[in-house]
Amino acid sequence: MVLLARYRSVLIYGFSLAVLLLLMKWLEWRFIITDYAFEIYAGALAILFTLLGIWLAVKLTNPKTVVIEKQVPVKSTDFILDEVQLARLGISKRELEVLQLMAQGLSNQNIADRLFVSLNTIKTHSSKIFEKLEVQRRTQAVDKAKNLNLIP
Repeated sequence: MVLLARYRSVLIYGFSLAVLLLLMKWLEWRFIITDYAFEIYAGALAILFTLLGIWLAVKLTNPKTVVIEKQVPVKSTDFILDEVQLARLGISKRELEVLQLMAQGLSNQNIADRLFVSLNTIKTHSSKIFEKLEVQRRTQAVDKAKNLNLIP
């Protein structure tokens, strides 16, 4: 308390100056707002529309994810090779191997590498398979072989 009594006049002057400074700043802001009212409102509107534009762009450019569920028929894991069809068509064991690798989606070169034969040999086997199954393409050959129970 002694300290407060000792510096009482200094504290009163300091507080008075702070209040006067606050009043002057308030008046300055008041004049700035009155003098530049249009610019302040235009700036506030510009900021508002910019934020609205950003929000709208984010909303419109986000792709909507559509999930389509399709039931896939499950084939049984108990595959039995139809020996009768295999003999009727005259497909050799090597051609059957090539057909199975075709069904896995391997290219001719990959099949050749896996079976340790040349690319021309695989092409010959493929053409013989197409001829025996009476098809034109690999996908047709695979489908027909699956329907005939030659491959799983």
